[in-house]
Amino acid sequence: MKLSEIRGMLYFLTQFHNTINIMNFSIIIPVYNRPDEVEELLDSLSKQSETNFEIIIVEDGSVNKCFEIVEKYRKKLNIKYYDKKNEGPGLSRNFGADRANYEYFIFFDSDCIIPNDYFKIVNKYLNTNYVDSFGGPDASHKSFSSVQKAINYSMTSFFTTGGIRGGKTKVDKFHPRSFNMGFSSEVYKKTNGFSKMRFGEDIDMSLRIINNDFSTTLIREAFVYHKRRTDFRKFFKQVHNSGIARINLYKRHPKSLKIVHTFPSAFLIGNIFILIISIVFPIFSLLIVFYTMLLFTDSLIKNKNIVVAILSIVAAYTQLFGYGSGFIISVWKRIILNKQEFNAFNKNFYK
Repeated sequence: MKLSEIRGMLYFLTQFHNTINIMNFSIIIPVYNRPDEVEELLDSLSKQSETNFEIIIVEDGSVNKCFEIVEKYRKKLNIKYYDKKNEGPGLSRNFGADRANYEYFIFFDSDCIIPNDYFKIVNKYLNTNYVDSFGGPDASHKSFSSVQKAINYSMTSFFTTGGIRGGKTKVDKFHPRSFNMGFSSEVYKKTNGFSKMRFGEDIDMSLRIINNDFSTTLIREAFVYHKRRTDFRKFFKQVHNSGIARINLYKRHPKSLKIVHTFPSAFLIGNIFILIISIVFPIFSLLIVFYTMLLFTDSLIKNKNIVVAILSIVAAYTQLFGYGSGFIISVWKRIILNKQEFNAFNKNFYK
């Protein structure tokens, strides 16, 4: 055989190998009254460097639907749209997974924007270091408002409890979050998907993935731009419900509760104590001043914007007070009063 023929065969085998290694993904997105966010998300998906995916939009009983937005992108994307009654994000993700065509599912929240090389990065990683489930961090997009940038700082900062979302060093047994989460169809079949929990359902899913001996990891480079909430009132409600969910998770998974989960409650109680004792001993108020300046300085260095730095102080206190108060209320109702999960917190659930 001639050398040129051997080279030709090797080239063919290389191209064939590269072709079969390209994974196909089913993107599943639950939506509730957020057509504008869906448009930004779909626009970012239409600009991906690799388009080996289908998109499944699940309208979860919305009044303000995104059907017209979806129709706008049908020629650009392989997209399916379903409209169902309101059941919450977890069951809506399951609804989409049941209708997926591919063997690996990726879940985004509707308030995300996806960087252009996201699927290129994920595909390369899974071909090199296949895992049953992965999660990615989030970042702040230049188009975000100052409040959204401040909230993103709070949710990813080392000086709050948000470091896990910003990308941590230890990635074994990583707990993916549903705003940027992927797992195989085998995982879905064995775990039966997301539970009926209205909050914390993604952590519950991650815990069950690990308990079923599936592998998980954090892919740091596979980040998304996550808007979260657009004002501090909505942000407070979100993190307050997260504090409630932590005890609901403890009831389902007793080993999941860690000392770090009590920090926001300790912070809340500690600040109240400092404010009271400062009436008699004003010097103690310097503790609050020090923490406030620490947040301001760190955010200013990272965001290079004085307005965002000031708002980051508000965001951090909103996050810690919101989560801490939810956690304390949940301890009282779920553990001390021994109320059931849904009966205790009906008014707080996703509607």
